Amino acid sequence: MPGRRSRRGSMRRQRRNRSRTSRAELTFSVSQVERLLRDGHYAQRLGWSAPIFLAAAVQYLTAKILELAGNEARNSGMRRITPELIDRAIHNNALLSGFFGTTTISQVAPAQG
Repeated sequence: MPGRRSRRGSMRRQRRNRSRTSRAELTFSVSQVERLLRDGHYAQRLGWSAPIFLAAAVQYLTAKILELAGNEARNSGMRRITPELIDRAIHNNALLSGFFGTTTISQVAPAQG
């Protein structure tokens, strides 16, 4: 019959392959985080959600630091975020200062005192 469609033909939904990064609505690559976790041998076994959670946490920390550094740049009258502004933003935030307390940021002279 001319007006009849087969069930397997055009009525069937086409399933698109989507990456784990896009399904989790992240910017940081979940597959790359998983590869780094596996290559680093941090554990014998790795759950399916571990790289997703870690990629989300790293993305959140990065966004927060860049937001604070952007605020520092605007307050200083600068148009670009520099390593000094990132360092200042981290050290002016109590939680981030404790978290990154022993971290050295490249191209920033250590504080005297």
